[in-house]
Amino acid sequence: MEKNENISEPLDELDEDMAEEAGDNSDELDEADAASEYNDSAAQFADLEDALAEEKDKYLRLFAEYDNYRKRTAKEKTETYQNASVQCVEKLLPVLDSFERSLEAECSDENFKNGMNMIYNQFKSFLTQMNVSEIEALGAEFDPNLHNAIQQQDGTDYASNYVCAVFQKGYMLGDKLVRPAMVAVAV
Repeated sequence: MEKNENISEPLDELDEDMAEEAGDNSDELDEADAASEYNDSAAQFADLEDALAEEKDKYLRLFAEYDNYRKRTAKEKTETYQNASVQCVEKLLPVLDSFERSLEAECSDENFKNGMNMIYNQFKSFLTQMNVSEIEALGAEFDPNLHNAIQQQDGTDYASNYVCAVFQKGYMLGDKLVRPAMVAVAV
């Protein structure tokens, strides 16, 4: 039996060595599986981060586009109102011109003349409230953006390229030209 015991000891040692190797291999396999799972998780995480960044970029672009749309429509609304006001004032200016010519005409009835002056002043007050202003032309340097030169005159008291006569007044609505002044320019 001693022989068997001697044989069994190396067999036991061999079994232990094999078990240790199997355990070591199992640990290596477990580490490899864990590393593989970690790499897969990291790849999924990176893919999710990329997708999130892409969606965030889309959101920011959509937000900027909407903000630009909102600003553009507000600007268009303001311009539409201003253009409508300009058109209305433009239609009223011939009436104002007629009033001014009628006030310059001789009239023997003072009450009638005073009544016309009152209506004219109300009309001018209305235009002032609408932010309509007359373009100062006489004696000003000629500006093609504000003046429409229909004549050039020699021998005037004005310097060259200055307005020396106004045939029709010009008007502005705020900073927008309603009607340019028709003028003569000194040469």
